[in-house]
Amino acid sequence: MLIVSAAGAAVAVAAEVADWRRRNRRDVDAVGFMPWRGIALVGVAVALLAAALALRPSP
Repeated sequence: MLIVSAAGAAVAVAAEVADWRRRNRRDVDAVGFMPWRGIALVGVAVALLAAALALRPSP
């Protein structure tokens, strides 16, 4: 599960970088169609959930 958590974090970081590039583009009319903020949110949620499941104490 820690690998899934790391992958989710990597997706979130990549989506934030892509969102930053979209916000700072030179051509204002060249708008993309990817919802980078939502993709980053899902990546963070997956990373947190997988980390919580991986680090939970065993009964």
